Amino acid sequence: MNGKYLVLGLVGSAVFAGGLMYYLQVYAFYERLPDTTPLHVATETGQQPLSLTHFDGIDATSSPLRFRACAQLADTTELSSAILATNPDPLTAPGWFSCFDAPSIGLALQRGEAKAYLSVHDITRGIDRIIAVDADGRAYAWHQLNGTLEN
Repeated sequence: MNGKYLVLGLVGSAVFAGGLMYYLQVYAFYERLPDTTPLHVATETGQQPLSLTHFDGIDATSSPLRFRACAQLADTTELSSAILATNPDPLTAPGWFSCFDAPSIGLALQRGEAKAYLSVHDITRGIDRIIAVDADGRAYAWHQLNGTLEN
């Protein structure tokens, strides 16, 4: 009889710990960014601010790679002097942040339906901010490793 309670306690604590771990990875730590958060693209002469509407973004202090954002560009001609990103690879966002679909963005980049631009090099040591823009002016931003820390 005592063995049943021991197993029940172990299984219950494992389920609780698993649920807590899932919550911490998917929901905790993320914060919505204000809709006035600016996005820029890098140019040969510095940073070019982008005119945005419908901004939606998330970030977390627990990791610099958790930044994601979606917006609509008011004027795509602002990208005429922007530096193209090398090896853009959108990282997945939590399922509840529905505007950012990394596989679709990655496919659009591969097909040439979207272009990726460098926003900020080394926004945090070893991490760049990348912005992908599709033909409709929809912009998607994320952070990715830039390879400078690999050796």
